[in-house]
Amino acid sequence: MAPRKQRARKTLASDLAALHDLSHNELQERWSNLYGSAAPPGMSRNILVRAIAYRIQERALGGLDPSTRRRLGRAAADLAAGRNPAPLSPKIKPGTRLLREWQGRVHEVIVLEKGVEYRGKSWPSLSAVAREITGARWSGPRFFGLTKGAPNGQG
Repeated sequence: MAPRKQRARKTLASDLAALHDLSHNELQERWSNLYGSAAPPGMSRNILVRAIAYRIQERALGGLDPSTRRRLGRAAADLAAGRNPAPLSPKIKPGTRLLREWQGRVHEVIVLEKGVEYRGKSWPSLSAVAREITGARWSGPRFFGLTKGAPNGQG
């Protein structure tokens, strides 16, 4: 690791450790400096420390990636509209084998770090493989039985 990055990580670690030594009033002041507004009234010391630590790390290391921000925005909009947020799509670990029978043949896909392998070839997504198998536009996760409404041996 470069010396500059090592110094930055040490500074970050010491900044986070120092939070535990601050008084409640000092934490509220730190909140105000980091968030640009007063801390919500009645917020416990523990929550103040955690939220301040998050903001410090966010500034030092970067925030949430754009896809996570979009997902959180959609969830907030759903909740505000009185709807349950859409469930997350399942995360499948690399090395997982998915089997699907289609028109009397069993098709096997292996999940990779990025994309999937089907018949010894890398594919960008399950949907691309499902399209190759069926000749039609399918949701790959749905075709392989990973989401609601998955096919039951159709085809």
